Amino acid sequence: MKVACVGGGPASLYFSILMKRMDPSHDITVYERNAAGSTYGWGVTYWDELLKNLHGADHESALAIRESSVRWDSFVAHVRDRWTVTVENGDEGFGVGRHRLLDILTERARSLGVHVEFNHEVTGEEELADADLVVAGDGVNSALRERHADHFGPEIAVGRNIYTWLGTTKVFDAFTFAFTQTEHGWIWCYGYGFSETHSTCVVECSPETWKGLGLHQANEADSLALLEKLFADILDGHPLIGRAHTDGSARWLNFRTLTNRTWYRGNLVLLGDAAHTTHYSIGAGTALALADAAFLARAIYEEPELQPALARYERERKAALVSAQRAAGNSARWYENLPRYVGLPPERMIALLGQRHSRVLPHVPPGLYYRMDQLAVWLKSVRGSGR
Repeated sequence: MKVACVGGGPASLYFSILMKRMDPSHDITVYERNAAGSTYGWGVTYWDELLKNLHGADHESALAIRESSVRWDSFVAHVRDRWTVTVENGDEGFGVGRHRLLDILTERARSLGVHVEFNHEVTGEEELADADLVVAGDGVNSALRERHADHFGPEIAVGRNIYTWLGTTKVFDAFTFAFTQTEHGWIWCYGYGFSETHSTCVVECSPETWKGLGLHQANEADSLALLEKLFADILDGHPLIGRAHTDGSARWLNFRTLTNRTWYRGNLVLLGDAAHTTHYSIGAGTALALADAAFLARAIYEEPELQPALARYERERKAALVSAQRAAGNSARWYENLPRYVGLPPERMIALLGQRHSRVLPHVPPGLYYRMDQLAVWLKSVRGSGR
């Protein structure tokens, strides 16, 4: 099979790796419009379950990813001038630099015979007319998908809160939440390490707080200076690092949750963020993209014809995504309704922070939900002890 992957992100690269492992005779090219090493992003998170799956699919790349990652098994929540809570959650989490992840996957793909072409933009599948399969891994703004928007049926739901994706030289040794109250409302961040020298720091707030603090008018330098003051307690004097627009303005965004009615058209198939997005607060974007790659490769390997393979991929992957998409939506709404929880006693707020994926929580008074959750934990422990 001759395969063209448009977009050089994790999903396209991992798909090319798995396809080559299943059948080295496949002729696969990955086209990336940007230069090598120019990707935007700080670190990405993943969890122990994904690492186990990666080892099963391609041990060599999994080992390299693990060796380049930092890990944590706890999270810390800070609420300015009130309290700090550390929770040992028992699940291993990992952070790896996006640049490093792409380098690992690119090197592995090339070692298996995949052609990776940088500085090569593809805007239409007719440019790849000799390909048996065209994989659109070109992100949430996929040009290939938008050319056939009537067929794919993309829908985008825009989140209420405003966020910015930053880096810092402060290396967090646990997944860190920090909530700061201002005269204009709450602003908070999520921080996690991804190398020995850097961490990711995602800052979020309501649009009212964003405008009240003047962040809607501030340039990148002034925005970073203000945020460094607001989160001084956790940054320990380290700077925040941004990526300004060409005019010097800061990059503040509303998260866009993308879904598509269908994921393939003829020999063109959507992968990763071109097919779907899930809110960053559950830290699953990269893991879901890699899982897309694995599902698609397996479907093609096991089905004798391409169209049934693509139909199977869409059907199985959409079904597998339902729980993650629901959890992401609930998590996003938890933060959009932060004042409902942030005034609770520390142990209760942190417990509900961990329960933010729940479908029930928004409809039950927080104090009552907390008591119900604690009762459920107690009953589980009683059953486990045999009493």
